[in-house]
Amino acid sequence: PVTVVMPAVAPLAKVDKCRRFGARVIIEGAHIGESKLFAERLVESESLTYVNGYDDPPIVAGTGTIGVEIIEDVPEVDVIVVPIGGAGLIAGVACAAKTLKPECKVIGVEPEFCASYTAALKAGRPVAVPVQNTLADGLAVPKVGAHAFEVARQNVDECVLVTEKEVYLAVLRLIENEQVIVEGGGAVGLASLLPGGRLDRDDLKGKNIVVPLC
Repeated sequence: PVTVVMPAVAPLAKVDKCRRFGARVIIEGAHIGESKLFAERLVESESLTYVNGYDDPPIVAGTGTIGVEIIEDVPEVDVIVVPIGGAGLIAGVACAAKTLKPECKVIGVEPEFCASYTAALKAGRPVAVPVQNTLADGLAVPKVGAHAFEVARQNVDECVLVTEKEVYLAVLRLIENEQVIVEGGGAVGLASLLPGGRLDRDDLKGKNIVVPLC
């Protein structure tokens, strides 16, 4: 049996899919940080096992398989651009990619309305940041995971921010050009590369860039 705690801003599609898989879904908290606190209390009161979606070591290791697949499928890759929420995804991808191909750059992208990884880099440790409503709701984690942060900061080369408008445009371009519907959190990588984005710059021209739409 699985209990999933989601914030009030969780998309209905995610809630519905979890319920279809048989999970007990509890909507609690204005954002993922508040949901996490509720989940931790629930674990104690109901004697459950807590699995953090972005900071549990086996979860982080599991995301590393994406990095392995990228290097295997695109051995000529120069740059991997990865979304950052709680930092678990980029920690695993970066660790695997750097282990297999050290010269490959790994760049993280955060929504400017919840830049918790950027704040952690400045502070040298995970710190809480204010959360504003963002289309990239899946990345709206007010404090990155401690385990994930330690792995990520040793392997990630750079982190950039994207605006809400850039995220909107990325979602739209994917629909128009690829006929693929991607949630905001998955589209931030592309958002950073579109004309005018933070990664639309000369040092990346001509590079082989992989952008997982996670």
